[in-house]
Amino acid sequence: MLWMSCLPNASLFLLLLPCFPAQDGGRNEQSADVISAWEGSSISITCPISDSQNQVGMHLRAIRENLNVLYFSGKVLTIHQDFANRIQCSKEGENLRITLHRLQESDSKIYLCSEVVKINDHPKDLYGKTTIVVVKAKSNSSLEQSPLYANPEQGQSVSITCVLKISTEAEKFYLLRTLVQPGTVLSVSNVNVSNVSSAFGNRLEYSREGNRMVVTLHNLQEKDSDNYICVGEVADSPLLSASGTMVLVKAEVEQACEKRSWGLYGLLIVVALLFCALVGCTLYHVDLNKYFQKKKPNVIYEDMSYNSRRSTLVSSNFYPRGE
Repeated sequence: MLWMSCLPNASLFLLLLPCFPAQDGGRNEQSADVISAWEGSSISITCPISDSQNQVGMHLRAIRENLNVLYFSGKVLTIHQDFANRIQCSKEGENLRITLHRLQESDSKIYLCSEVVKINDHPKDLYGKTTIVVVKAKSNSSLEQSPLYANPEQGQSVSITCVLKISTEAEKFYLLRTLVQPGTVLSVSNVNVSNVSSAFGNRLEYSREGNRMVVTLHNLQEKDSDNYICVGEVADSPLLSASGTMVLVKAEVEQACEKRSWGLYGLLIVVALLFCALVGCTLYHVDLNKYFQKKKPNVIYEDMSYNSRRSTLVSSNFYPRGE
């Protein structure tokens, strides 16, 4: 174990996400935060602490490994050697913020905050908030997920498939939301004991066969748009995560605009056809008029009045001479 001082004004990179409770036949599962990050980055976990005089200290434990990551009491911090030189903490009001730097894939764990208090002069652990940390490794392909992207309309459904590509059977599968409204959507054990988020209720169906799980989300709404990640829990291993499925549900405004656009395009096409028909009809009638129009005969006018008058004059002025 390593002892070091806890700096109250330490610079922290905070990634605190809201949590959503899951349900199993009406039974509420303890709320959990979900944090997803890449290897090498930093995250922060917050543990609420009370101001009670009976408060002794605060533990951060990794549940599955039964590992005591740190113990905080006063201004002294005890850190497990696997996290040495990678943890900072600060007490701010009623929260203890614990920052993990230079994340490793092995840091993918389910962490539990527990407060130590004195009751009748005996220490007792009060379990608090749970945080699921998923550290994504770029080269990890143990857990595959499909599709990578889905763009359904409101009311439609999307199926997400998770396949563990190792021989060891997964003890538990999770489907997590990690971007807009982080939380646990579904958890399924190897004996098919499941917990479904109340946000989906009867809108979720799943099937699991060994290391393959298919989750179908029904009657999708715009608020369901998020990044959904499959996570596998395997014995003697950190949590295994997949690439994720980005689900973007089309909003009603987008659909209305799309329908309006198609209606406008249709109207423009009809107007264009009518205009073409009008022009064609006009040209057709003009040609018919030219075809049936009677040609006027060419008339040459000759003024015969002068010759007629001359002939008349000559005739009237001719008298026979006497012999």
